[in-house]
Amino acid sequence: MISMPGRAAAAVLIASCATPPPSVRAEAAQPWPTQVTATYTISFTGFGEIGKFNFQSRVTGTDYAVTGDANIKVPLVYTWTSKLNGSGKLSGDEPRPAAYTFNSQGKAIIGGTKHLGIRLGFRDTAVSSVSIVPPSSSGGAGYVPLRPENLKDTFDPLTAVLVMSRAKGATPCGRRIPIFDGKQRFDLLMSSAGQQRVAEMRPSGQPGIGYLCRVRYIPIAGYKNNEETRQLANNGGIEIALRPVPSANLMVPYRIKLETKIGTATMVLQRMDIVTPSQKQIALVH
Repeated sequence: MISMPGRAAAAVLIASCATPPPSVRAEAAQPWPTQVTATYTISFTGFGEIGKFNFQSRVTGTDYAVTGDANIKVPLVYTWTSKLNGSGKLSGDEPRPAAYTFNSQGKAIIGGTKHLGIRLGFRDTAVSSVSIVPPSSSGGAGYVPLRPENLKDTFDPLTAVLVMSRAKGATPCGRRIPIFDGKQRFDLLMSSAGQQRVAEMRPSGQPGIGYLCRVRYIPIAGYKNNEETRQLANNGGIEIALRPVPSANLMVPYRIKLETKIGTATMVLQRMDIVTPSQKQIALVH
């Protein structure tokens, strides 16, 4: 099973695929796309492509529903699958989560299959219920406990995807995104690392200049203050590249990179299909 910092690293990849926290309101809300479907490839140094991540969001009125699934296979080492679901309400440019579920199954080449199920409920921008199967074995030396204030004004990993897609201002970087994944409360601190040209296989008519953001993982609570956590918190090799799609009022993540001691994990957008409120269809193919 992926460890606590390892799951946070996976959440960095997924959630990075996140507007400011719920307490900060956008000046003027823009309509949300009615549907977004995307497929990402996941690669790791020395193994090439090891999996895919699929994402879909639907908006009906002020209701949103988001789904995701990941399939990873490192030959002769490890296999991991996960399914994620999230839902909530839209308040202008702000998604407000209501429910989130995460189910995963992992199997190492040596060892049995391990399962994890997480269910979260939200009320008034705060986590109101948490269910974990099997129960979490939190506590022990170095454990930083969760407190009630840690569960306020936070997003689940899937809703964080919607949050990032509504970046405002001259650059989508320069913000801090609060996330609770069911066990751990952490922030993603983003800063600008310049711009870069976007290569696409099929012309989409959208701007070809993207923004490169550096991302820092900041543990807040629900984690063990051990070497693995400290290494991830001190990791300066986490980046996300965002591409503006003004026709859909979106900022699309098209490449996420996470450097580790044993190699680099990369998630790259393969294809994204967007349906706007006016039923205009936009296809991004990388």
